[in-house]
Amino acid sequence: MKEQVIFRAKFSAITEIDILKAMDNLTEPNENESKSVDARKELDLRIGCAFTRFQTKFFRDKYRSSDSTLISYGPCQTPTLGLCVTRHDAIQNFIPEPFWVLQPIIEVSESCQLSLEWERIRSSDREAALEFQNLIQNEKKARVVSCSKKEKLKQRPLALNTVELMKVASSRLGMSPHHAMQIAEKLYSQGYISYPRTETTSYPDNFDLIEALKKLESSSHWGVEVRALLSAGICPPRNGQDAGDHPPITPMKLASKELLDSDSWNIYDYIVRHFIGSLSYDCKMMTTNIGFEIGSERFSCSGKTLVDAGYTAVMTWQMPKDEELVPMCAVGTTYDIKELKLLKRQTCAPVYLTESEVITLMEHHGIGTDASIPVHINNLEQRNYVTVGSGRRMVPTSLGIALVHGYQKIDPDLVLPTMRSAVEEQLTLIAKGKAEFEDVLKHNLELFRLKFLHFVKNISSMDQVSKDSFTSLSDMGKNFSRCEKCQRSMKLVGGKVTRLNCPQCKNLIERRYKTNRGTGRGRGHSSSRGSGLGRGQGSSRGGGRGRSQGSSRGGVRGRGQGASTAGGGTKGQRASTARGGAKGQSRGKSKPKDKVASSTAYGI
Repeated sequence: MKEQVIFRAKFSAITEIDILKAMDNLTEPNENESKSVDARKELDLRIGCAFTRFQTKFFRDKYRSSDSTLISYGPCQTPTLGLCVTRHDAIQNFIPEPFWVLQPIIEVSESCQLSLEWERIRSSDREAALEFQNLIQNEKKARVVSCSKKEKLKQRPLALNTVELMKVASSRLGMSPHHAMQIAEKLYSQGYISYPRTETTSYPDNFDLIEALKKLESSSHWGVEVRALLSAGICPPRNGQDAGDHPPITPMKLASKELLDSDSWNIYDYIVRHFIGSLSYDCKMMTTNIGFEIGSERFSCSGKTLVDAGYTAVMTWQMPKDEELVPMCAVGTTYDIKELKLLKRQTCAPVYLTESEVITLMEHHGIGTDASIPVHINNLEQRNYVTVGSGRRMVPTSLGIALVHGYQKIDPDLVLPTMRSAVEEQLTLIAKGKAEFEDVLKHNLELFRLKFLHFVKNISSMDQVSKDSFTSLSDMGKNFSRCEKCQRSMKLVGGKVTRLNCPQCKNLIERRYKTNRGTGRGRGHSSSRGSGLGRGQGSSRGGGRGRSQGSSRGGVRGRGQGASTAGGGTKGQRASTARGGAKGQSRGKSKPKDKVASSTAYGI
């Protein structure tokens, strides 16, 4: 049997104690977990590349308004976009519906009036609502039929994991999840917090909570709360989930506001307050509910007051506010009805999903991992599939909407979150040793291969939804030159990528730039214009101090000229040839069939 020579050191904080402990307790790498990660990478890469290449070419060959360098598909990214577009569709298709509400106002005292809520809540039929109003229109008194007080608890938070950190960073701190995780990783590398990528919400049994709190008691920001908690004794933390990865995110040493930038301090401050809050007592509130009867109809009112702030003393943004103060009333007491209103209202459209809500849905459907969720959301924003609006709400763009609607027409599975959930379940089985790497890989690759072939075959369905959002290349641009294939006019279309497009034979040539660096001290620059007139220019330096320059023109005419200086100082001239399909000759002409003069000009 081969001797084990590779071991894994597991630690979740960059402190001397944690690292030494990890080195004293080395473990063997888990092959099943490694294979699960390999399967996920290979599936995502092969599936993503196939769909991305095809649809990028499809959109850029046909539409100007979809001017994007990459139109990607991702097994996690695309279902996430689907969640945003589904909400967009619900907003667009929403039709407000009217409803009517009975609202009596009673006088409890000279200084106190209460608005009562109808037990039926609402009526969608105006005539029926008028009937109910007529039934009690002549009533002068509202009689108390019930009155109760009850203490309610607002539970302290579970230990902090990655998903909760990202949600709060977006909803409360106004940061994108991707940016928040970059900051958290920096704080971890500086030793201020524990490892920030974890799904666990339960503190380890051997974690010294008291000692961790004592490190924070000298702070001027939350020191008072920490000292009070240590004096009263901590509340046992809630039982969370042990995902078997890393412990929850906790502060490892005290930081000051002066040492960190604004965003870093905000993330660190939240992590500390969440940690203190998870060891504090629940927030207590007193709720009062009173039931009233007016004729044959029932009404009620309620209010609540704060009894004990508990953990909200340190997590102040969660502290409940006192609602309408409701006096205690004896059953049977009657009060004068000051007014009886029949209010017309209407249902409200849903609003766009926030980043925090999208993260919650991704976690619910098993889309992505704690490490990849911020990347998927960031990709949607960077690739112009969504824009982030007020309140960090994710609003799909025309491109994002067209893509999802196209997928839904061709193969709805491609955009449904259940598709990814099924894959993640199989990957989990590999990690647990209950499924074979090869079997899972083969099954899913074959499944998506068939879906890809179906997608390619039915891509015309994408046209049906895209033509309403984008302008076809054939309908844009101005006549510029003759097409070398059919000899008809080609149109010049500007944008991030300059294009020459032939509406007749669909010939498409793009203008691109790139930089080449040669051996030694080489430099290079090339540019090209396709069909009709192409130009290329390049310079390079090789070994020693040799230098050459060359230029060529292709399409209809082409010429090349170059000069080089050898290391010994001897001067000479030579003809140069530009790569990419056009042959340049010294002060000569190139063949008419040459398409472009530079290696960087090509049609996708």
